[in-house]
Amino acid sequence: MSNLLRFPSLIAVTGVAALALGMGMALLAPAPVSGAAADALAPPASFAGITDEAKRSAALFTELGRVLTSPRCVNCHPVGDRPLQGDAQRPHQPPVFRGEDGMGLASLRCTVCHQATNYDPARMPGHDPWFLAPREMAFEGRTLAQLCAQIKDRKTNGDRSLADLVHHIGDDGLVGWGWAPGPGRTPVPGTQKEAKALAQAWVDTGAACPE
Repeated sequence: MSNLLRFPSLIAVTGVAALALGMGMALLAPAPVSGAAADALAPPASFAGITDEAKRSAALFTELGRVLTSPRCVNCHPVGDRPLQGDAQRPHQPPVFRGEDGMGLASLRCTVCHQATNYDPARMPGHDPWFLAPREMAFEGRTLAQLCAQIKDRKTNGDRSLADLVHHIGDDGLVGWGWAPGPGRTPVPGTQKEAKALAQAWVDTGAACPE
């Protein structure tokens, strides 16, 4: 007969030890990445049934708006001079401010903490460059209709043409960071390639805005 069967108390002790070991392993396990499997964006072809081109264009922008209104985009396009953080979009801690070039004040530049790539052990996001969008390009608090009109206006979109906008959304590295933001941050829906396809289809159908 085994010692475990002969001594019930040993079974209890062994069970407690196994539970403690299991808990310890759970505590040491890496935290799951929030939103690692982001929802796909609807492809442009799925809007083909909307025969009115202006309505189809507005519908395409509405789907693209899932990207533009994501915390990953809005946090770097705030109304004020402080970036936002996390899915909850809290004011950045420690307190930092935009500065003249969007890369922080002279006393605390963005690059003091944000390096060329994410540093996941500290959950520190990174990309080169790392900066806030200009004030006139704020996304925070905008409706989809307001956001659409704003990004079409060269006075509030960084003097970009519609073709430039497609390139910015679909090819810019800092925009692309939103799909690989690191642990604890929900990625932008879909993929950058899907977002570019939607942006191009929106432009091709007249770049109409939702009401």
